[in-house]
Amino acid sequence: MIKIAITKGRIEKQVCQLLAKKGFDMDPIFHKDRELLIETKDGIQMIFAKSNDVLTFLEHGIVDVGFVGSDTLMESDYDDYYEMLDLEIGKCYFALCAYPEYKEKHFERRKKIASKYTKVAKQYFANQREDVEIIKLEGSVELGPVVGLSDAIVDIVETGSTLKANGLEVIDKVADVSTRMVVNKVSYKYKRDEIFKLINALKGDE
Repeated sequence: MIKIAITKGRIEKQVCQLLAKKGFDMDPIFHKDRELLIETKDGIQMIFAKSNDVLTFLEHGIVDVGFVGSDTLMESDYDDYYEMLDLEIGKCYFALCAYPEYKEKHFERRKKIASKYTKVAKQYFANQREDVEIIKLEGSVELGPVVGLSDAIVDIVETGSTLKANGLEVIDKVADVSTRMVVNKVSYKYKRDEIFKLINALKGDE
């Protein structure tokens, strides 16, 4: 049996639809109620969790495979896994966003940047060789510039509608985001055949 942790919500829906198209039995998952762990007749045990918890289950060997957004991977300090596949679904991107005048403004002080993704923000500005102050916000990050807490934000952009509604725009694209398949290193050694059966199916090789 192969054990999988999958991010609840959009990733769960998209990955399970993809697996169903490849012939895997996803009916118990499509028709689940509030179950958090389901076994299928294909020998798959699937856990439904928040994105950060997917990596925690993977790290502690509770599951063999995780399906999670690359944004979670980029923000996490855990990196002891193999990234096997970019499913090229759930696409969006990290961006530096601000009011239009940010591009021309001369700052006499350190810029203040609000973000939920502080590690990604720090790495971006380190690459730009800019010393900035990173402010962590958990909710609507767009509020940073709106209320004057920050000069700009680093956030995930999908449609850009929230930015536009608040007068903000994308200043610079930071990194692409998509759903990835990651594998526990021990599982890779001992469940290689099962893991590659899954990989090949998702790649369309089976």
